[in-house]
Amino acid sequence: MAVAHTSRYSMVAIILHWSIAIAIGLMIYVGWWMTDAIKDPALASPAFKAYQFHKSLGLTILVLTLFRLIWRLTHKFPPLPEHMPGWEKAAARLSHILLYAIMLIMPITGWIYVSAGWNSEMNMPFAIPTLWFGLFEWPHLPGLTEASDAVRSAAAGAAMEVHEIVAWGAVGLIVLHAAAALKHHFYDRDSVLAGMVPGIRPLGDDAHSAHGEG
Repeated sequence: MAVAHTSRYSMVAIILHWSIAIAIGLMIYVGWWMTDAIKDPALASPAFKAYQFHKSLGLTILVLTLFRLIWRLTHKFPPLPEHMPGWEKAAARLSHILLYAIMLIMPITGWIYVSAGWNSEMNMPFAIPTLWFGLFEWPHLPGLTEASDAVRSAAAGAAMEVHEIVAWGAVGLIVLHAAAALKHHFYDRDSVLAGMVPGIRPLGDDAHSAHGEG
């Protein structure tokens, strides 16, 4: 049978998807590296630069995610394939909700932590400005920097705990997300992966193709 032409997500949606995906991957890798590197005096300088890069990536993800949410709410996107059972469609929708939550919670908790200006590991003030890719200083959240030491310590500790938990959740969910996309492409042979990856066509026939606008 002839391979069907699938309706894809819009180019804006595709660019946002992969830009955020790459940024999250970099942010998680840099985050793990810098937390170990900062303990080594020989790596203090590159670790500090890594912290600034990590914060810049996180804030970029926050802005892109907000834009992506607005785009998704105001534009049509390809429906899930009709052959998918109800439980799988529900799981797909839930995973997308969780991914959006992660893309918001991770940068927001990081923003709270740096705004508090408190080193939760050493339990001492540690106010460092956030320089967005070295171009300009990103403002702290109002009220935290001027708060008492007790409030700043509590806010920083809670924010960092949530930040680390969500980071691990992001890794697990991203792996499941990628595995599901590959399963749809190679096993179900439908248009789920093809709709988000330029240059890829679904392997199945018209019966497993999604139709709609991106």
